[in-house]
Amino acid sequence: MIAKSKELEQKAVEEVAALMCAAARTAPKAHGTDNLSTLVVTGKDKDRLAKEMKRIGKENDIGFFQRDSGSVDSAQAVVLFGQKTTQLNIPVCGYCGFKDCAENIKKGGACALSASDLGTAVCSAVEIASLHHIDNRIMFSAGRAALSLGLFDDAKVTMAYGVPLSVSGKSPFFDRK
Repeated sequence: MIAKSKELEQKAVEEVAALMCAAARTAPKAHGTDNLSTLVVTGKDKDRLAKEMKRIGKENDIGFFQRDSGSVDSAQAVVLFGQKTTQLNIPVCGYCGFKDCAENIKKGGACALSASDLGTAVCSAVEIASLHHIDNRIMFSAGRAALSLGLFDDAKVTMAYGVPLSVSGKSPFFDRK
């Protein structure tokens, strides 16, 4: 049996993507509350994500969405991290800018600690990619497009980031125009 580099590299990307999801799941969370959702998109689903990023960029005249869509096109997979921004009812917090969680809910705010949990999870995940020498970049734009497409199948997931992954001779996530 002969395994060719493209097949092996794709397999490596998908295995690391799974490890990234595990790292995100086990990352520390405020109040011990797990509101994280993870997805890995490849193939036609990845292409659909890139197309949505481009659409959002064009409709709103946001250049970085269009630029980032090119990076997603070049990636072998994209790991998506979504967060249910449920208020955690931690007394004397106020990090969201409101007096307490009740006021946050009443005024339609988002829990700052929940947003912080998402950041911690994503950072834990990209460390795994880095340790395995898989090129990656954290992208708000990919997360926003995933929410727009409803990829998480959960209306309570209101914040997301995407991390495209690539194995190539040169990272497609730098020297971008």
